[in-house]
Amino acid sequence: MHRAFPASVAAAERFAAEAGFTQSCIPEVGRLLSAAAAAKPAGVIAESGTGAGVGTAWLYSGLGPQARLVTVERDRSLADRAAATFADDPRVQVLTGDWRLLEAHAPFDVFFCDGGGKREDPERVVDLLAPGGVLIMDDFTPAADWPPSFEGQIDELRAFYLGHPRLAAAEVLTTPASAAVIATRLA
Repeated sequence: MHRAFPASVAAAERFAAEAGFTQSCIPEVGRLLSAAAAAKPAGVIAESGTGAGVGTAWLYSGLGPQARLVTVERDRSLADRAAATFADDPRVQVLTGDWRLLEAHAPFDVFFCDGGGKREDPERVVDLLAPGGVLIMDDFTPAADWPPSFEGQIDELRAFYLGHPRLAAAEVLTTPASAAVIATRLA
């Protein structure tokens, strides 16, 4: 039996289509986000790069009753629309601005680092995780070798997270042509 998308995800995808926003996470990553949020039922869940709210909605679909979700988006119109989607739930906060606004809400039990941070200050991204906190980053092209490469060059960003001494990390295929890096901060 095929399970339909959660209502919040369907609503966010409709908005993304209306707004012409094409950078939302794919359903395979969305289900991963939902599962990660559900694994931390009283956790602090974060997202950088709200976009049209599709990833936010997937995280929300797994959000426990004692958990809270904070997400940040630089584009005010996108952030305002996402905030309206979750306005009836005090567990969800949508911030407008730079990804560093998330620092005031850390440490995170789950951090979907989809926008700012992962490239600009990767060490700070690791610092924002609670011990046992899970970091999820998508939009990687699968790499078969070590060190990982992309377009003939060593993928320094992916190698940073996969080899970080404070993380237990893995690259996981989300489709045959895309991968995510999932890491847990060591205690």
